[in-house]
Amino acid sequence: MTIRVLVADDQVMVRNGLRLILEGEPDIRVIGEAADGVEAVALARELRPDVCLVDIRMPRLDGVEVTRALAGPDVPDPLKVVVVTTFDLDEYVYGALRGGAVGFILKDAGPALLAEAVRAANAGDALVSPSITVRLLRQLTSVSTPVPTPARRSRKPLSDREVEVVQAVARGRTNHEIAAELFISLSTVKGHVAGIQTKLGARNRTELAVWAWQSGLL
Repeated sequence: MTIRVLVADDQVMVRNGLRLILEGEPDIRVIGEAADGVEAVALARELRPDVCLVDIRMPRLDGVEVTRALAGPDVPDPLKVVVVTTFDLDEYVYGALRGGAVGFILKDAGPALLAEAVRAANAGDALVSPSITVRLLRQLTSVSTPVPTPARRSRKPLSDREVEVVQAVARGRTNHEIAAELFISLSTVKGHVAGIQTKLGARNRTELAVWAWQSGLL
């Protein structure tokens, strides 16, 4: 199955580079490009791509606002947004996380990780690079501004196995990696993740990761 991607970045050379990298993969196709945030939202709603790669800093609407418009809590049918940033601790990334982003990648991460980010987001494996997300989540838990998490809505305790799964999610592991680490099947991992999200009221794996860090599980 081909993964349909929308690329949003205000720099032509960056968009061209991302397109060149992604379309060099047999299972990925770029179906649209946007030069600013307003165009990104309009194209995404029209084309309904599988994954949106969104630059964090764009004119008219920045990546945070675009993410909120496409994947926010009030969006009835949210899209999968991967935020592209120059700095792994960019302050705007926190807003994108709260707005529903399902992944983060650095612009200089390289072709292999870019393709991995797209595939992971499409598969629901939100946290692509532990080197980015672990530092991001550590910083997130130390900031003074409270971040909405599913912990406040949880009334059902997690089982020991579910705790192991959510810890692995917070470390940036994919479902396949969790299955290998815990010696369980892929379908079992998917079942656990779905069950944890239901218990915690989490919309995606990113919220699970934030909850795990803020709850002191890591």
